[in-house]
Amino acid sequence: MFTKEQLIEQIREMGVVSTDTVVIHTSMRAIGEVDGGADTVIDAFCDVLCDGLLVVPTHTWAVVTPKQPFYDVRTSVPNIGALPCAAAKRTDGVRSLHPTHSMWAKGKHAAAFVSGEEHAATPTPPGFAWARLGDVGAKILLLGVGNDKNTFIHTVDELYDIPDRLSSEPYTVTIRDYDGNETSHAYHGHHCSRTWDVSKQFVNFEPAFLACGVQTMGQLGNAVVRIVDAKKCRDTVLKIFKSADADPTRVDKDLCVEYLDIPASYYL
Repeated sequence: MFTKEQLIEQIREMGVVSTDTVVIHTSMRAIGEVDGGADTVIDAFCDVLCDGLLVVPTHTWAVVTPKQPFYDVRTSVPNIGALPCAAAKRTDGVRSLHPTHSMWAKGKHAAAFVSGEEHAATPTPPGFAWARLGDVGAKILLLGVGNDKNTFIHTVDELYDIPDRLSSEPYTVTIRDYDGNETSHAYHGHHCSRTWDVSKQFVNFEPAFLACGVQTMGQLGNAVVRIVDAKKCRDTVLKIFKSADADPTRVDKDLCVEYLDIPASYYL
């Protein structure tokens, strides 16, 4: 069984420092048994990031849908694992008002970082919290999971305006905040006509991440950890998208509708 002190030592060994902004996508099963469970993992990161910011995705895209278009920041349960569910229940941080891709944040300027998310009309639009991670040079820690769980890559999709990544028809979503106030607006969710989930193919970028210094490796508990630099990730994926567009031999410019090898010439 791993203790909080052991986790703190491993977090620091990964190069995380007190002033970092860190996002964690987590498999508790991969980490192994932890004394205190998911809350201890969160507490370990918060202790290290005493002058920084911890961000935990608390996504609800499977429960906030066109058939059930309602998000309550206090009660909507994340659909992406045990640690996000633990974070969403905590009162020592703040959960954003994004209807499908909310995040829980604790630390320096946490409330400001997640403010305004109730106005997001897509999952990860430019100028909002998920895209902001690249601006601040956040570290994305994939704890026992791969880049298919790296939500940040969706921000590059939206920044570059990749076709066929969002639903063509919007639906009206209603959001209830901490005070019980409700707002509604039109919203476009993720949709691709050629694959049920483009994020499954985000693993296509991993060779480029390793070659370009975007990603290094670490360990937390028993879990292998991918440590991804958000700014370098954004810049590398943008370079790849631009290279694919400029390649006259490539008929299908979308690199995430199937598993494939991205030519090294696109990013080196």
